[in-house]
Amino acid sequence: MKDIGLWQEGDWIAVIAVVLLGAFLSVGALIATSRKPQFAGHPKGLYMLFFAEMWERFSYYGMRAILIFYLTQHWLFGDSKSNLIYGAYTSLVYITPVLGGYLADRYLGQRKAVLFGGVLLAAGHSLMAVEGVGGQNDPTINVFWAALAFIIVGSGFLKANISVMVGQLYKLTDTRRDSAYTIFYMGINAGAALGTILVAYLGQTIGWGFGFGLAGIGMLAGLIVFVLGKKALNGAGEAPAPLAKSREMTIYAVGLGAVAVIWALVQYQDVIQTLLAISGVALLGYVLYESFKLEKEPRERMFAILFLISLNPLFWGLFEQAGGSMNLFTDRFVDRGGVPAGIFQSINPIIIILVAPLFATLWMWLGKRGAEPSAPAKFGLALAQMGFANLVLVWGAQAYGVAAMTPVILVFAYYFFATTGELCLSPVGLSAMNRLAPTFLASLIMGAWFYMTAVGNFVAGKIGEATGGHDGQMTKQGLLDVYELFGWIAIGAAVVVLLLSPIVKRWMHLDTLSDRDDGLAGIGEAEPQAAGVHPEPKGA
Repeated sequence: MKDIGLWQEGDWIAVIAVVLLGAFLSVGALIATSRKPQFAGHPKGLYMLFFAEMWERFSYYGMRAILIFYLTQHWLFGDSKSNLIYGAYTSLVYITPVLGGYLADRYLGQRKAVLFGGVLLAAGHSLMAVEGVGGQNDPTINVFWAALAFIIVGSGFLKANISVMVGQLYKLTDTRRDSAYTIFYMGINAGAALGTILVAYLGQTIGWGFGFGLAGIGMLAGLIVFVLGKKALNGAGEAPAPLAKSREMTIYAVGLGAVAVIWALVQYQDVIQTLLAISGVALLGYVLYESFKLEKEPRERMFAILFLISLNPLFWGLFEQAGGSMNLFTDRFVDRGGVPAGIFQSINPIIIILVAPLFATLWMWLGKRGAEPSAPAKFGLALAQMGFANLVLVWGAQAYGVAAMTPVILVFAYYFFATTGELCLSPVGLSAMNRLAPTFLASLIMGAWFYMTAVGNFVAGKIGEATGGHDGQMTKQGLLDVYELFGWIAIGAAVVVLLLSPIVKRWMHLDTLSDRDDGLAGIGEAEPQAAGVHPEPKGA
């Protein structure tokens, strides 16, 4: 323990994070012990899911903040290869919800799927603490690949399913839906911010095992919250039919088998690229095939969904530079004032916490006056802001001189515009998928949303790889050139999307959406039971 007089900025940031975590958990305890069924106008179940996901994000984003450094500094991969591994890993995190969602749809239900996913995640984060001696010739690297595989498959069972359970708490026409998803999004980012700061601080100043170990503890805390908060869900997320114990155990065995497959797959990024291309074409073809069998209005809603989903790869391909090339840029070329580079990954979730309530209020205020931008228009604004984030960083770094250390204020500016763009796309997109998909395709559509996000994360790895140039080692000018190119591409795409948004809005046919009285809000309507193929409900 250092003398307090020797503390640097990073030490103070970590202590503040610990205090805030304690205060945050105290508020959660007050909500949990309250006997009222709602808090701040929303059901208590929202806040239970909020805190469970908060801990999961604590572990995931904490680990993500230092993964690129772990790859380059401990396992000694080059910059280009590390970015590609990072992109492959994050893409698989977003594609495995198709498997987890399918199994939840047909057999487990969302609650058991989330619980199983949490167990796998806790195992994966614990294995990340096994360091070995480092270098690619160390056989312990196989434990590292196994850790990534457990986290990938665990995320597949948890990620889409817990988002679906949020939607099941509300009716489709409930005006609180967008604000509920934004609150949920804001809440989980509290975990992301605190996890990033504390895991990055421990990992980069004390030891990798300490950082990754704390991430594992965070995941265990999330499991405990989820188990204890079952009653607050009011039946949401239960299995669609009674499930035999033998079949349930078989499903868990399939999950463990998937870990073995992913362990091999994550080591061969070119194979992942090929699989993404083939399965992407197949998924698009199937969705179009099903769309043309529908009546006019639901068919056009499907076209609107496909339009929105198609924008994911570009946005997330740029946004996910944060944990890869942008993280390395901050570490090597920014005047950080002694703060560990990984801690800067907390800027994004902190801005979300501060700004998300303003966005939720703004959308509701504009909605009441009939002036709220449509979902496609918000997507266009998101792309414009992401492109501007790139250009602000490039222009600022060039103005101060490429040979000089870049001022840290430009890092804050980059994350500010990237984050406001995210708030125009991610919670809005989740709500749109829930709202527009027909019943029997609802889970497939949520799976497609995460699938295209997965493609975006792999694209991020390829863009990050490009910043390494021909020799695989990043240069400052090389990164700025790549960022400038894609900044202009994003802004050009934004203009096209904004021009097309009135047409896409008409395809959504929001004026004819209606609820059905099927018990739980969202069940039997357009609530995805999670990514995957949803069985057609009886009587539909």
